[in-house]
Amino acid sequence: MGQGKHGTPEEDEQRNCRMARAAVALQAKGYRLTPHRAAVHAYLASVEHHPTAEEVYLAVKPRVSQLSLATVYNALEALVEARLASKFTFGDGSARYDIRTDQHDHIFCLGCGLMQDLPPTLKPQTLEEVPVGDFEVTGYRLELVGYCAECRQRQPD
Repeated sequence: MGQGKHGTPEEDEQRNCRMARAAVALQAKGYRLTPHRAAVHAYLASVEHHPTAEEVYLAVKPRVSQLSLATVYNALEALVEARLASKFTFGDGSARYDIRTDQHDHIFCLGCGLMQDLPPTLKPQTLEEVPVGDFEVTGYRLELVGYCAECRQRQPD
């Protein structure tokens, strides 16, 4: 059995299903699945890290005609609004994007900005033990911050 345009038949089927789900989710929020949005979504689905809009733009631009950084920002915001991606913002105004929208935790390097998923670390019953008074907890985000091995090596002693 041969490979399709982008991979194996199974990969092509997964991609088609993902794009069909994306089209439905976007339509529910009043958007269309344009070629630019599809390319941005496909790129997010293909990477393990959490890229910035600029990183998405640089990766997708060679494959998509007439793509601007503003179009990438708009595509990312539409994907986030449709709950097809997550956006993580930081105090300096920067943002990183993740194809995963489920509850999961991260590590974040203060030196280079690397952001990666962590395996599940908190059990749901642990949240029940956190004293919050009358506050209704609907979710949480755990982000461990520090320095990756490469940045630690670059720091002066």
